[in-house]
Amino acid sequence: MEWLQIVVLSLVQGLSEFLPVSSSAHLILVPVFSDWPDQGLAFDVALHLGSLAAVVLYFRHELVTMTASWGRSVAGRGTDDDARLAWWVILATIPVAVVGLAFEDVISEVMRSPLVLAGGLIVFGVVLGIADWRHRGTRSEYRMSVRDALWIGLAQALALIPGTSRSGITMTAALMLGLSREAAARFSFLLSIPVIVLAGGLEALGLAQDEVPVAWGDLAAGTVLSGISAYLCIHFFLVFIRRIGMQPFVVYRLILGVALIWLFG
Repeated sequence: MEWLQIVVLSLVQGLSEFLPVSSSAHLILVPVFSDWPDQGLAFDVALHLGSLAAVVLYFRHELVTMTASWGRSVAGRGTDDDARLAWWVILATIPVAVVGLAFEDVISEVMRSPLVLAGGLIVFGVVLGIADWRHRGTRSEYRMSVRDALWIGLAQALALIPGTSRSGITMTAALMLGLSREAAARFSFLLSIPVIVLAGGLEALGLAQDEVPVAWGDLAAGTVLSGISAYLCIHFFLVFIRRIGMQPFVVYRLILGVALIWLFG
């Protein structure tokens, strides 16, 4: 791989994984607008590993507390807010895991066209804009209920449609349920951890069956660049939405969606 390709793909993954703009759409579009060869499964796994490391590092204190509280809950020693939040993350992950395994082939083979991406970007961008404008509340992620977790989990399954955005649809659902912008984003980021593990695990299984030589230098560079950009993205996104909100991302989605329709329609 060329160094420019490594840098572009790493930054696209690191930034778009956590922004509500659809990382899958951007990663699909990179080869459409360039003459670069497919980066391969190994590099995809490396990019996911970088994103995973970033979100785990950023929320390391919360994750330690949640894990300890969840362990006490499983042992029957009481359930506090951190344990409940851990359970909500687990519960909200189940729908996307089931749907992803059931429809993986259909999604990867049929629904990756630029026009499908455009539809997902526009439709779910408008829904995000409405949720941020009309329905957001003040509740934190610690004040969620079982019902909230289930609805967000069901919404997350829609992210398997390219162009939807996993972070975008989970934030949309959380805002609709009355969470604040920051709470919606933070829960979405916590939800990304098991999802990235599952997605990366599936890709790693495919990689294990692939006999193509591995360029370890490329993988290391992709992991580091993806991780750094993802970490910075999480930090500045939380600051940005506190001051400005989601509407700039809605506008970006609409512009990109219309551009795709104009180019490929």
